[in-house]
Amino acid sequence: LTFVSQAALDAGVPATLGLRRRAVAVKGTRSVTKSDMVLNDYAPLMEVDSQTYEVRADGVLLTCEPAKVLPLAQRYYLF
Repeated sequence: LTFVSQAALDAGVPATLGLRRRAVAVKGTRSVTKSDMVLNDYAPLMEVDSQTYEVRADGVLLTCEPAKVLPLAQRYYLF
């Protein structure tokens, strides 16, 4: 089973691509929210201090080491 948009189904995209599985249009995706995710529904309260740039999730300060490598950073930014 392959899920595609209704527009893709109407335009015959599955046949054009040679899909062997049955294609079905997705429905009701605009109403899906974070709380609908069975194993990924955690949405902490995020706070960013505009003076210190400290970031907190549910009141816990989040920290990390500075990145040593930034792949595809400004050197590769074309637009």
